[in-house]
Amino acid sequence: METPGSQTSLHRANLERVVRAVRMAGSLTQAEIARTTGLSAATVSNIVRELKEGGTVEVTPTSAGGRRARSVSLSGDAGIVVGVDFGHTHLRVAVGNLAHQVLAEEAEPLDVDASSEEGLGRAQRLVERLIEATGIGPDKVIGVGLGVPGPIDVESGTLGSTSILPGWKGINPGEELSGRLGVPVHVDNDANLGALGELVWGSGRGVKDLAYIKVADGVGAGLVIDGRVYRGPGGTAGEIGHITLDESGPVCRCGNRGCLETFTAARYVLPLLRPGHGPDLTMERMVRLAREGDPGCRRVIVDAGRHIGSGVANLCNLLNPSRVVLGGPLAEAGELVLGPIRDSVSRYAIPSAARQLSVLPGALGGRAEVLGALALVLSEMGDSTLLESTVPAKGPSSLRK
Repeated sequence: METPGSQTSLHRANLERVVRAVRMAGSLTQAEIARTTGLSAATVSNIVRELKEGGTVEVTPTSAGGRRARSVSLSGDAGIVVGVDFGHTHLRVAVGNLAHQVLAEEAEPLDVDASSEEGLGRAQRLVERLIEATGIGPDKVIGVGLGVPGPIDVESGTLGSTSILPGWKGINPGEELSGRLGVPVHVDNDANLGALGELVWGSGRGVKDLAYIKVADGVGAGLVIDGRVYRGPGGTAGEIGHITLDESGPVCRCGNRGCLETFTAARYVLPLLRPGHGPDLTMERMVRLAREGDPGCRRVIVDAGRHIGSGVANLCNLLNPSRVVLGGPLAEAGELVLGPIRDSVSRYAIPSAARQLSVLPGALGGRAEVLGALALVLSEMGDSTLLESTVPAKGPSSLRK
């Protein structure tokens, strides 16, 4: 038995610290592990050697600062994780290993609003098909990250707003999918997962405080504070789309008037252009036409940017993030939308907060949320599991037949 404070328990804690650092980064040199964990170079060297001998990590030659180094990543045999992203019109699934490599990924159209039964059934079948395609045994699945386009109630695990996904009323999506797959499922809203994806793989790399603003059919924000997603006690932190801009403005689906969402989201801005551009206009096509010079589309995007900037200015004054990353199809408009955002921030934010802020487009596009779902599993899984020789099965599973 390990005694707290004993050499054995201290060694075990150091093993887990190294594994955790590598798990969150994907790969690190030994010098980077030492800086991240605060352990001495000699201790890191000994632990890496032990983990390599045990099959937990892999070590490959690399270079850092022009010098030879050794890159440490988790073993490809240590397990795999799955990301599932439900958008309002699509389902996307990705399978990755613990070294942050995506092994398989696929998306298909889906009307998620219509039925939770259909959506979860489609997700189950796609997950099973992609895992089989990797050639890795289903017993190696450590967990699944699930993203949904709405706020998740922290206590109950259910969607916090039935007006967003009426076909999912009363459903606990994590429990439902876990019951189908027989593995742990971690759930979050799409904006939080977009923030995680950009933090680990995209435009948020290298910072600890950022806001990911997703503008699509709705508007939401994922907030990262000191390297961790902040959800709030009820799970609704980041609902930037419901900041009031005009008390006499359009009625929002939340019941208030003049929310940011009513000036920027697809369901509100596209009808402004459809009389001249047809009923099938989408955000993606609006952005494409704007980039080609269409004056109406350009005007709508610029106006949306100014309104988004007002919301970002409020975030700056409250949380002082160092970076804002714009996601969703509107981000493809580039400086046409980013310029007005920066102008509004400069006008309405506290000058010191505005000076420290950088506003960037997302680097991952439509993949941000599904990669964030992978990152969610990587952040929630226990390090002790990785120090065992195998990943134990946890009850009956459709993946472990």
